[in-house]
Amino acid sequence: MAAHFTLLQGGTLLIHGGDNHVKAVKADLLIEGNIISKIEAKITPSANTQVIDCTDKIISPGFIDTHHHLWQTLLKGRHANETLIDYFPSGFFPSSLHSPADMFWGELGGCLECLDVGTTTVVDHANLNCSPEHNKAAIAATISSGIRSVFCYSVTPRVESWEPFQLNQDLLPPWVLGTLEELAAKTPIAGGRVQLGFGFDSTYLPKEMIVATFEKVKSLGIKLITTHYVGNGHFGGSPVELYHNYGLLDSSILFSHATGANANDAKLLLQTNSHVSTTPSTEMQMGHGQPVAFSSDLKIESHCGVGVDCHSNNSASIISELRLLLQSARSSHTQKFAEVGKTPKKVYKTVEEAFNLGTIGGARAINMEDKLGSLKVGKFADILVWDAMSSGMVCASQLDPVAAVVLHSSPADLEMVIVDGVVKKSEWMLKDVDLSVGREMWSGEEGVKSWRDMAKELVKRRTAMQEKVDKIDMEAAKKGVMKAFYIDESTIVDEI
Repeated sequence: MAAHFTLLQGGTLLIHGGDNHVKAVKADLLIEGNIISKIEAKITPSANTQVIDCTDKIISPGFIDTHHHLWQTLLKGRHANETLIDYFPSGFFPSSLHSPADMFWGELGGCLECLDVGTTTVVDHANLNCSPEHNKAAIAATISSGIRSVFCYSVTPRVESWEPFQLNQDLLPPWVLGTLEELAAKTPIAGGRVQLGFGFDSTYLPKEMIVATFEKVKSLGIKLITTHYVGNGHFGGSPVELYHNYGLLDSSILFSHATGANANDAKLLLQTNSHVSTTPSTEMQMGHGQPVAFSSDLKIESHCGVGVDCHSNNSASIISELRLLLQSARSSHTQKFAEVGKTPKKVYKTVEEAFNLGTIGGARAINMEDKLGSLKVGKFADILVWDAMSSGMVCASQLDPVAAVVLHSSPADLEMVIVDGVVKKSEWMLKDVDLSVGREMWSGEEGVKSWRDMAKELVKRRTAMQEKVDKIDMEAAKKGVMKAFYIDESTIVDEI
């Protein structure tokens, strides 16, 4: 089959140099199939090339979300005033209330929200593993959506009973790794656009079991393993140090949050080329600790990406996370000066550094810098087209396009999203989705749906989900979670 050609003509391209400096260049960009094949001042299109006029447009690489639980769409809105301990019964364990069909729709909604706001690649920590069918349904939705994903199949605690709250004590029944083997045998998925990763948080298991699990996972060709690391005192010691002591810490490991990281953790991360995903909204709200990507003490920015974590809690926009991260880091830095009656000579961190965390930094975090994260010949055509003349971006776009994207843009300014050479959003609207594409993985849904049709289905399933949630005593469930996780209730206080 002959490759399809698309020419983005006359736009302002945000091009990364070898030093990570981003330069705005007026140029044409040619997509051949799913690859960027040319970037030149003027490209003459062939007769069979689709030409897209990008006059007064900013063209940037797509954003890379390095930590997200995409299945949680049906739970959106319920965590606005919750801490992490509140979130466990209301946002994490309700995976057990989802049927495989619910999981398909929740996952699809998460994928499409990401695409709508400019995320073209996502590390999906899929802590939804209630059954083999739940995973297959979620992967089917991911395939159908068109997003690029590292689907991190996860070892997930499963609810045995809500009243009284009890977890299934068999964390690793034979079907868990058996299903992973089955999925690995089906790779490449969607032509390689969807890769398998692995999510693992059970660091309390015996060393021999953890090492054997990691060896098994890597033998299946899985190249990315993601682990939560929350430093609020409730969840034990450092998994960075633990993995290092077990001989497991290497470039395949991606820690989410790492808010408990100390100087030794930072040294080990840099030495082993492991990475961290910072998720400012949930970290700053739920009591994880301060985001570490711009920490002046740890100095691990070169090994960080940015994630959304829970679109059930906050927007799926990486721009929103970059903006919050940048300005909160600037505020913390400035406060140190204010406390001694001084003022800094220059602002702390730049919009370019923030932009890089969401693009090339994210690509490095998932070991795909050679394929993603920048506009470069030979890389995948994962591209965003912004309206430089919108009410929000006008004038800023003409002076400093990077600043325009990081500090002035909103999803309303994002005119087009391209993933793997395919247009997924055009003229500010998500394209229709063919659900049949995912039937290679799971046979539950089919047909071509508009966003409005899919939104109606999501609302219907949300209503049914709420009816299940309303029957649960969430306060009792929270106490059950704390007991199951050995959390000392006396450490959770109103004031200090």
